[in-house]
Amino acid sequence: MATVTFKNDPTSLSGELPAVGDTLPDFTLVDTELGEVTREDFAGKRLVLNIFPSVDTGVCAHSVRKFNKLGERHDDTAVLCVSRDLPFAHARFCGAEGIDRVTSGSTFRSSFGEDFGVTLEGSPLKGLLARAVVVTDTDHKVVYTELVPEIGQEPDYDGAEAALK
Repeated sequence: MATVTFKNDPTSLSGELPAVGDTLPDFTLVDTELGEVTREDFAGKRLVLNIFPSVDTGVCAHSVRKFNKLGERHDDTAVLCVSRDLPFAHARFCGAEGIDRVTSGSTFRSSFGEDFGVTLEGSPLKGLLARAVVVTDTDHKVVYTELVPEIGQEPDYDGAEAALK
């Protein structure tokens, strides 16, 4: 079981991120229109999963903005922003920010957090998702992962983008 910290206090996660070389696990999320988002929706595209606790925090919001710009630079790549926020929060944020190069997915009625090993099992954020990035190739084989060690820290945007080259 992986661990991260929240304000320097360690907390365990529900498991481990998929490993480089693994096939990305299947998933079903809820999009901003209350429809389903699945791995198959991104067939033939490289996929960047930006996983975070809540779009209503500064670091999480900034990561969505940064990955939106990454999506603008890579036409053959889809960016999926994943949190336990309700779809309405994703829609509100992306609409207000003019974010249009990411797909938002809510885990509020799925096992995504457990399947990807990123559900926080302790801390005041218990039940939310840890901050992580997963990048796949067009066959959805994992080529890069990052579990950000401190929840309040930003992910390595350059590392994720380098995995796309």
